[in-house]
Amino acid sequence: MSDHMLSVSEISCSYNGVQAIEDMSLDVGVGEIVAIIGANGAGKSTLMKSIAGLIRPDRGSIKFCGEDITGTPANRMIFKGVSYVPEGRRLFANLSVRENLELGAFSERSRDVVEARLAEVFDLFPILKERERQLAQTMSGGEQQMCAIARGLMCGPKLLMLDELSLGLMPSLVEKVLDSVAEINRKGVTILLVEQMVQEALEIANRGYVIQVGRVVQHGTSRSLLDSDELRKAYMGM
Repeated sequence: MSDHMLSVSEISCSYNGVQAIEDMSLDVGVGEIVAIIGANGAGKSTLMKSIAGLIRPDRGSIKFCGEDITGTPANRMIFKGVSYVPEGRRLFANLSVRENLELGAFSERSRDVVEARLAEVFDLFPILKERERQLAQTMSGGEQQMCAIARGLMCGPKLLMLDELSLGLMPSLVEKVLDSVAEINRKGVTILLVEQMVQEALEIANRGYVIQVGRVVQHGTSRSLLDSDELRKAYMGM
């Protein structure tokens, strides 16, 4: 078996006949943070949804831990070890923080394991422990984002996919949230990250892929991408 946890090979996806991504390929190695970079409408979220099982590709294949998972429904992907935190947080607004987190562990039958995972996410995000009885809708945007990430961790994933974490957050909070992502990775979780804050994302990632109009146009180590004049002009205003 290769050291690639995830291998996406030449997938294409469309909505109502309109091509969203075309012949897209990427790999994520065990233990890596891989960043996906691109403008709005480039196809980043479509790629994430196809891996998560929310969209079935028109063609191409997706392998996870050596198994072909192309078109596997999203509710089965959780059991395989893939957790997707979508853009916009999508918390259950009228449930408490703790209830949101426990719903993230629906695939786990052992109460002891659920309690252990709760302890882990409260250790990672102490503010959630303070707010555990509070309704999700009453928290700040940054706290809600932390709750969304924590809920994604509650199923004990091998691969955590994070879509547009910084959306709607103050710059000071973006750094804090991305620091927590790096900490999650250090604890052994592989991460695929879609992020518009290009420099910040590449600073914590091992590698990156740049997507334009549904295609990968550039990829490499984070350092090589940060040093790319083309990338700096296009996404960092430099």
